[in-house]
Amino acid sequence: MKRQEKADRIGDQLRTLYPEVPIPLDHTSPYELLVAVALSAQTTDKKVNEVTPNLFAVANTPALMAEMQVAEVRELIREIGLAPTKSKNLVAAAQRLVKSYGGEVPADIDELETLAGVGHKTASVVMSQAFGVPAFPVDTHIHRLASRWGLSAARNVQQTERDLKKIFPRAQWNDLHLQIIFFGREYCPARRHDLSKCPICSWAATKKRMHEEWQRDFAKPKRG
Repeated sequence: MKRQEKADRIGDQLRTLYPEVPIPLDHTSPYELLVAVALSAQTTDKKVNEVTPNLFAVANTPALMAEMQVAEVRELIREIGLAPTKSKNLVAAAQRLVKSYGGEVPADIDELETLAGVGHKTASVVMSQAFGVPAFPVDTHIHRLASRWGLSAARNVQQTERDLKKIFPRAQWNDLHLQIIFFGREYCPARRHDLSKCPICSWAATKKRMHEEWQRDFAKPKRG
């Protein structure tokens, strides 16, 4: 099966499984989404959603966050991974938003990427989910599934993003980003996953890939 045919079938299957794609991070504004996505690095969405209500009760705008002390922010997000670094970045990014953008989140991916703690993936999520601009944020999970499914042979998320953008229609990018994440969580874990029983891997992955992952995760080590 050609890569484009595979992509078309995967897209159809994901839309059937996930016709509605709610944003997993709770927020009420582009700024709250920006903060939530920045906090989600190396942390589960569930944990972020547990922490952000107390944070947003105190500082839910760049102007309010810019006035916070880093130690105050760190205390509010202490349960989040990398809290010391993230607290510094949140305050610095808020101060930049106030100084350079009138306290508003810019709807421009290049400008977003200049903010402290905001990388390409975070900026892409904000562009797609806050402003509705087609983007295809690729994290390590989407990178892994794209490789399993034979949609990309890239060694990094940047090239995987370029590959996926070539084979999926631009109008589908925003939903597909979330649909692939939802599918990975429900059906397609990173380890000890029998690809032959997966709704997509079972037909999209090569026999070679199936064998390699089976050997890695399930085959008993030889004695002797």
